[in-house]
Amino acid sequence: MTTTASHHLSPAFPGRAPWGTAGKLRAWQQGAMEKYIQEQPRDFLAVATPGAGKTTFALTLASWLLHHHVVQQVTVVAPTEHLKKQWAEAAARIGIKLDPDYSAGPLSKEYDGVAVTYAGVGVRPMLHRNRCEQRKTLVILDEIHHAGDSKSWGEACQEAFDPATRRLALTGTPFRSDTNPIPFVVYEEGNDGIRRSSADYTYGYGNALADGVVRPVIFLSYSGNMRWRTKAGDEIAARLGEPMTKDAIGQAWRTALAPTGEWIPNVLSAADKRLTEVRKGIPDAGGLVIATDQESAREYAKILKRVTGEKATVVLSDEKAASKKIDQFSGDDSRWMVAVRMVSEGVDVPRLAVGVYATTISTPLFFAQAVGRFVRSRRRGETASVFVPTIPMLLDFANEMEVERDHVLDKPKKGSDEENPFAEEDKLLADAEKLEDEETEEQLPFEALESDAVFDRVLYDGAEFGMQAHPGSEEEQDYLGIPGLLEPDQVQLLLQKRQSRQIAHSRQKPAAEADLLEKPAGARPVVTHKQLLGLRKQLNTMVSAYTHQSGKPHGVIHTELRRVCGGPPSAEATAGQIQQRIKKVQEWATRMN
Repeated sequence: MTTTASHHLSPAFPGRAPWGTAGKLRAWQQGAMEKYIQEQPRDFLAVATPGAGKTTFALTLASWLLHHHVVQQVTVVAPTEHLKKQWAEAAARIGIKLDPDYSAGPLSKEYDGVAVTYAGVGVRPMLHRNRCEQRKTLVILDEIHHAGDSKSWGEACQEAFDPATRRLALTGTPFRSDTNPIPFVVYEEGNDGIRRSSADYTYGYGNALADGVVRPVIFLSYSGNMRWRTKAGDEIAARLGEPMTKDAIGQAWRTALAPTGEWIPNVLSAADKRLTEVRKGIPDAGGLVIATDQESAREYAKILKRVTGEKATVVLSDEKAASKKIDQFSGDDSRWMVAVRMVSEGVDVPRLAVGVYATTISTPLFFAQAVGRFVRSRRRGETASVFVPTIPMLLDFANEMEVERDHVLDKPKKGSDEENPFAEEDKLLADAEKLEDEETEEQLPFEALESDAVFDRVLYDGAEFGMQAHPGSEEEQDYLGIPGLLEPDQVQLLLQKRQSRQIAHSRQKPAAEADLLEKPAGARPVVTHKQLLGLRKQLNTMVSAYTHQSGKPHGVIHTELRRVCGGPPSAEATAGQIQQRIKKVQEWATRMN
């Protein structure tokens, strides 16, 4: 069931209530409550976009079930230590007392239940099973896709909560890239024979945006030239957004994020300018940089200190001190927080309005969770801005913000990656779940040599706007200076006007001044890896034809092309380099004729 707000109900509540304790239900929350109370199911899966208010719905339902003696106690299962404490605090504000420090033994009579983590359930499933068997229990499984993170977690949840009287599963991002079944989720087989998760109530980002419950998100993409040295000693240069091999995309991406280059400082500076503009309309607006690892996070914080003159809050791990730092940042009006992973999901900092996606984690699940940190709306008209590198995969995710995905349990069993549409996503998820400091085959040892940044485009509501521009230019400022308080349709109109103005201005400039690609974003599609494979195939076909014509071996021709045109071997060459070699082979063949 997918819903938009009912006409007779307010889609959003006035003002900002504490996390999970809205005084008045939003339309979708009321609709989900009515459906639950009418059907009285044992299992209920609610899928609601980040920022929509899943916690308020869950705690309101818990209060109703306790009041009507359907259940006698509540168990909340959350992904992290910080979140279980956040749940306990939110529950306390509406009179439900949860113990977030429960570990074993009888629960004090002053509590109505416990808040635990999936990892904690995984360690002692029988403890929680016994509690469910002794008293009628409502189990709230927050971000239930985490129960599919490992087979042991899923099995532990199944064992622990199988006797529960009621189970409420919540998620903002139900889709996963693996086939681990999620406990207590119903899967229905489609016409293609593939089973997909089936939600009892769905409230997607598109609906929430229309209702004013979440903010519209403007993505600002930055390209630039990257240069790095491989383990073999080869120096490779490439431009973000150009078609490259998967290895090269990963290495160019890591080069861009290296604190020693110019890309990160330029993008952080641009993001801070954007934050300054947003704070004109939202005085306490804050920014968040999501980093790949602790070392990078510390370096980014140093750069922000140089840019802003203000110390950034650095959150490095999911420890007690980290929770306190997040709470403090949430309550003050400081500018920036830098964090590794843990702030990507569920952590509630409503004033976050500007983000920098400075991590190489590239699964749609993580991206959606990260963007979810910025969409929570406090009042109508607020916008969110997220800065991303021009990586084809990320731009695809940004353009598909409103696409609702279910968890696919079955996948076609094909022999090769070319035949299996899920193969690349499977690999990405496996990479994302590796330890931070673990090298993967895609992340071959390399040395980032240099990088620069170029404003590339703005992505909004599936459309792309903007002309490429140097950092600090008037053209870039045109987009950084978009007001922070705008209605969704006003954002679209403003972006169209600014691009039209840029196009008109570029036509008036002498050709000698056009040092950047003078085409609007829509006319500069980011070339995919598949298109790059096509170019490489075309080059090999041309070389084969020239081999028959000249009598020279393939290897000799490829070596000569590298010598004449420059650049790395074909497997690592960019689209522009391959096109140059194709043109050169055509010249040689024409001369022989």
